[in-house]
Amino acid sequence: MNAPTQFTAEQVGAAYDPEKLLLVRSKTRDAILRIAAQVKPGMVEEDAVEMAKDILEECDMLRGWHDVYVRFGTNTLKTFGAPSDPGIVLGEDDIFLLDIGPVWQQWEGDGGQTFVTGTDPEKKRCADDACAIFHEVRQHWLKTGASGRELYEFATACAENRGWELNLDLSGHRISDFPHAAIHEGPMAEVEFKPSRLLWVLEIHIRHPDHTFGAFYEDMLLEDSYF
Repeated sequence: MNAPTQFTAEQVGAAYDPEKLLLVRSKTRDAILRIAAQVKPGMVEEDAVEMAKDILEECDMLRGWHDVYVRFGTNTLKTFGAPSDPGIVLGEDDIFLLDIGPVWQQWEGDGGQTFVTGTDPEKKRCADDACAIFHEVRQHWLKTGASGRELYEFATACAENRGWELNLDLSGHRISDFPHAAIHEGPMAEVEFKPSRLLWVLEIHIRHPDHTFGAFYEDMLLEDSYF
């Protein structure tokens, strides 16, 4: 199949509104922090998912364009859409990630972040590095004309330089007025043009080479002033 052109992949719907997309981005980031603050050692992952849904409902953001993911421990290795192993309990020195794709009114949000519960240095480094790699790639996007494919080649190298494996099953996508899938569903890693600001989400999912845990960070492609 031919790679999509920038014209076809970056079209927008009738309700497209940059200010509203930035507003729902802010709501999404706030919701992630609210959910993370309620996740405690001893919780079962399934209960954390229900708690996250309750918080999103309070924010009028329950309806999502993808499921609510709260992943504990070894489930942080799972790729998007894969079911979690059931009954995982969060430990005192553990790692967990959040990935939410809420819809607020007519606009999509999408965000992800990883947190640790204790002082395990490798888990903390993994969580920190997912965010750091995100920003390394974002800076590369800002400073170059790199295509989506080239951005993920760069991301792979960034992850390897830090001792992690990059999961290319999670390699960016469109964001828009709901639903973006009506415009373009494919991954950013397959586009042969420089993705435009505000229209694409950059995803970084790294895994420990021993496949014991992973970390995730996700946000819009935007300039430094938004971070």
